[in-house]
Amino acid sequence: MTVLLRGVLICVSILLTFYLLRKIRHSKMKIEDSIFWVMFALLLVVFSLFPPLADFISRMVGTYSTANFIFTFMIFILLVKVFFQSVKISQLERRMTELIQMLALDREEDREKEEGHREAHSE
Repeated sequence: MTVLLRGVLICVSILLTFYLLRKIRHSKMKIEDSIFWVMFALLLVVFSLFPPLADFISRMVGTYSTANFIFTFMIFILLVKVFFQSVKISQLERRMTELIQMLALDREEDREKEEGHREAHSE
């Protein structure tokens, strides 16, 4: 692993950590959601501080260079994260649709009761 790549990994992980802490401090991000990104930054630090580990895994996996392994591995992790985010968004959309339908039914029921009440008073 080149010194430049190690420097980039360390800088990115430090910047990511500070950005996460800022988002958490301003209550723009939940702690549960930030754990993934802290672990991601920690993984970058581990690979940059212990390059033989990344080299070893790269040889085990069979990539041409350590940089290719790191980029491929990070892309894979981010794709998994996007997949789980998509599942979570789908569940939230389904729950929101159900909530909107229940709200519409309740409003219609209230409107019908109000009209029935007016008709009873007018007669």
